[in-house]
Amino acid sequence: MSVLPNSDQIRTLCEQMWEEDLLPTLKKFIAIPNKSPAFDANWQENGHVDAAVKLVTDWVKKQAIPGLELRVLQLPKRTPLIFIEIAGTIDRTVLMYGHIDKQPEMRGWMEGLSPWKAVLKDDKLYGRGGADDGYAVFASILAIKALKAQNIAHSRIVILIESSEESGSIDLPYYIDELEQEIGTPELIICLDSGCGNYEQLWHTTSLRGLISGVLRVETLTEGVHSGYGTGIMPSSFRIIRQLLSRIENKNTGEILLSAFHVNIPEQRIKETRLAASVLGDEVYQAFPRSGMTQPVNDNVSELLLNRTWRPALEIIGCDGIPSLKEAGNVLRPYTSLTLSVRIPPTCDAEKAAVQLKHILEANPPYQAKVTFHAEKASNGWHAPLLKPWLKKAMDDASQSYFGKEALAIAEGGSIPFMGMLGQKFPKAQFLITGVLGPHSNAHGPNEFLHIPTVKRLTGCISHVIASEAINE
Repeated sequence: MSVLPNSDQIRTLCEQMWEEDLLPTLKKFIAIPNKSPAFDANWQENGHVDAAVKLVTDWVKKQAIPGLELRVLQLPKRTPLIFIEIAGTIDRTVLMYGHIDKQPEMRGWMEGLSPWKAVLKDDKLYGRGGADDGYAVFASILAIKALKAQNIAHSRIVILIESSEESGSIDLPYYIDELEQEIGTPELIICLDSGCGNYEQLWHTTSLRGLISGVLRVETLTEGVHSGYGTGIMPSSFRIIRQLLSRIENKNTGEILLSAFHVNIPEQRIKETRLAASVLGDEVYQAFPRSGMTQPVNDNVSELLLNRTWRPALEIIGCDGIPSLKEAGNVLRPYTSLTLSVRIPPTCDAEKAAVQLKHILEANPPYQAKVTFHAEKASNGWHAPLLKPWLKKAMDDASQSYFGKEALAIAEGGSIPFMGMLGQKFPKAQFLITGVLGPHSNAHGPNEFLHIPTVKRLTGCISHVIASEAINE
C-alpha cells in the first residue's frame, strides 16, 4: 500500500541538499546573463541560453535518479526546451513546469548587489533569475529525489523547462505540439513560477491576469518647430494623448472605463481574497519600496488585492518622442508615443477588449490629429478549476508539516502564458501553481532575491503533494 513520506527525513534532506549542492549551483546559474529572446535579439550567437541549459542538465544528470530520462529539444529558430521524464509506480502523469530565461538587468540594484553576481545575505540569495524562475528545476528534481530516498510511490513525472517564458512563452506551443504523445494527459500540473503572499505558509495561485499591450502614437506635425512659433497655434501631441488616456481611465481613481475589460468576480475568489487579506494585513502595500509618504490607492486591503488580481489596470511602461531632461529644447514636438500595458481580469476576452481599446483611442481624434494604436499583445488570463478535496487536503497537510500553518489561496496580478495554454489543453487536470515570489522579492526589478527558508520548505511541500496524488483514488 502506498504511504506518505516521512516529513522529518525530507526536511533533513532538503536542508542538506539546498545548502551543499543546490545553492552553489544556483549561484552559477545567476551568473549567466541568459536574457529571454525578447530582450536579447542575439541570444543564439551569445550562447547564454545554451550555457544555462548545460548547467541545468549537467546537474540533473548528476543526481542519478532511477528511471530519469532527459532530452534537450531545439526546433529550428526556437529556444531550447529541457524535457525530463521520470518513470513512476502509478499509471498516471504529473506535469511540472519551470523556465530558465530571465528578465533584463534593470537599474537600481543596492550597493554590493548586481543582476549577474549571486550574493547571499540574511537568508536571501540575490541575483537575476534565482527566484524567477531558476530554482524551479532544482526544487522539482529534489522533491522527486526525496521520495525516491524513502521508496515512496509516485505517478510518472514529466518536467518541462522552457527558455522563452519571459517573452510570453513564444516557443512553448511548438514543443507542446511536438511532445503531445509523450506528455500524455496529466492528472496534476505543478508550476513553480508564481508568488506567495508571505514566507510563512504554502500559497497556491487561483488565477492570473491577462495582458493587452501596444503603442499609442499621436502626431501633429511632420517635424518639430520652435515653441515660441508654434504653441498656441498648433496643438500639443502630449495634451492630445492625455485626453485620449482619459477616454479609457479615470484619471483620479485609475478605474478602467471600458466595459469589455470588466468581469464578474466569482464569489469563491472574493471569500479567498478576504481570508488572505486578513492574514497579510497592510503588508500588502507596506512591501512596496514606496517613495516619501506615498499611499496605496485604497485603505481596504481586500479591495487592493482584488484590484491587483480581478480588475483591469493601466500602466505606461514606455515613451518616445520626448527628449531626456538634459536634451530638452524649446520645441513644439511633432509626436508623442506611449507604450500602454493593461492588465485584464483572468476571464476577460483579450481579443475583444483589444478591439474596443483600439476603437475608443482612434475614434474622432482631437484636432483631427493622426492617432494610431497598435496592439502588440493580447493575452488571456487563467482561472483555476476548483480544488478537489484530495488536493486541498494535501496542500493543507503539506503546509502544516513544513511551515506550521495552513495553506492559503491567492490570485496573482501577473501572467504565466503557459497556464492558459494548459488549462485549455487539459481541462480536467488539477493545478498547484505556487512559488517563492513574496514580499520584496522584486522579480523583474532590481534586487531580486530567493528567500532560502521558503524554498526549502516549498520543496518538501511539493514532495508531499506528489506523494498524495499517488494515493488518491
